[in-house]
Amino acid sequence: MNRRPALDQSSALQDRRRTVSRGLGYAACALAGIFWSTGFFFGKVAFQRLSVDHFVLYRFLFACAGLIPIIEVPRFSARQWRVLLIGAFLGIPVQFLVQFYGLSLTTVSHAALMVGTMPVILAVGATMFAGEHLDLKGWLALAGSTLGMVLIISSTSHHVTGGGNLFGDLLVIAAMFFALGWILLNQRLMREGHSPMAVTVWGLLTGTAMLAVWVLARSGLPPVHGVGWKIWLAVAASGLLCTAAATLLWNWGIHHVPASRAGVFLNIEPALGAILGVELLGDHLGLGTWIGGALILAAAIVLTMTEKHEPEVLLG
Repeated sequence: MNRRPALDQSSALQDRRRTVSRGLGYAACALAGIFWSTGFFFGKVAFQRLSVDHFVLYRFLFACAGLIPIIEVPRFSARQWRVLLIGAFLGIPVQFLVQFYGLSLTTVSHAALMVGTMPVILAVGATMFAGEHLDLKGWLALAGSTLGMVLIISSTSHHVTGGGNLFGDLLVIAAMFFALGWILLNQRLMREGHSPMAVTVWGLLTGTAMLAVWVLARSGLPPVHGVGWKIWLAVAASGLLCTAAATLLWNWGIHHVPASRAGVFLNIEPALGAILGVELLGDHLGLGTWIGGALILAAAIVLTMTEKHEPEVLLG
């Protein structure tokens, strides 16, 4: 009996499923980028009444509350717990405190510009440490996406009231390197068979516990009375959307697509974040904004539509 047609049909079905899975993975990364893009805006709102330490702590407490319904029983080995804890330490108390200390010193648009370095950092890091391969077309797409982000911010920065702060800008860039470690360690755990949900939930829970110890020891209990509903809404949105939902979507996304290619969607955060910062000041968008947006969209299409399906490379 000739089984070749059946094998071809099975292979075609697997290819279709892989294509759908990759498409959903890219969509999840894009949505995560949109949620993350509002984080600096909510942070600036919260800074009206909260310190950096207390805002970041409240942000992650809300995030953990949102994840309680989906907590899974942890099934990590001792070595995997170490990987998870190191990633959680880098990704939550270190990255977010450094990033938002930087934001408190600089403008939303400048902070967004600094976040625009993350796609290149992630692409290089995934290539060096995760065994991923990004071809010339991928690097050109990343360069085009980054150029688009620069055009958006440069076309609007002329209208922004107040300038950035060099030290604050550098702190935001430094936070991106801590974020790289978090992303790659999370990806390692997922490649070892753990679900994105488990990695996200336990990473956020353990990271928030570390954060709470630091904040309570350094700044004491956060205020409760007199904060105001506007601040509470900003903190809740920051925790539930910008942290819990965005991290879960991102981890699920990079479980289905290479992190080096998903990195292009991180440019949504600086692009949209800069637009929010400028629009809140009542300014208008220039031609560079539209050209930059087209470059970012084109880069995303190039990376997602021309991807070669290469074998997964396991870490370690």
